[in-house]
Amino acid sequence: MEDSVDRHLARWRDKAPFDERVEAIITRIQLLARHVAHVKDRALAEVGLQGFEFETLHRLVARGEPWRATPSELAAELMVSPAGMTGRLETLENAGLVRRLRGVEDRRRVDVELTDQGHARWYAAMELRGAAEDGMVHPLTHAEQDTLIALLKRMLIQAESTR
Repeated sequence: MEDSVDRHLARWRDKAPFDERVEAIITRIQLLARHVAHVKDRALAEVGLQGFEFETLHRLVARGEPWRATPSELAAELMVSPAGMTGRLETLENAGLVRRLRGVEDRRRVDVELTDQGHARWYAAMELRGAAEDGMVHPLTHAEQDTLIALLKRMLIQAESTR
């Protein structure tokens, strides 16, 4: 069975200086990454979240209950400016997905806390994203998945070591 990469390789065969095997691997990885991104965006849209909103909720959930962080902690983790983080938090707070709490001992301290509604929306997005990702990996047997995991890990270790 032929895929779009097979057609791409045929178009460029003997026209461009590349190793066809390397081109086949890298191009398929790039296309799969685009498909994953598209699937994730669709899942977020289905539950009414934008990417930046999901990522902020995701960081809060990763902290465990009570799902709290300071705005500066979130900004650092998300690599966003403090002003950018303030805008994100206003959007999320207005949607009822997070709340900002003043510190009891230090009124200058503000914690951001995920609401039950925010957790429910995050969870719904995770379920949809997971189902879509499972669908992409489903054609592979468990043994093939394990082999692919090991191969991709070796490639990533190499790429990360040459940064």
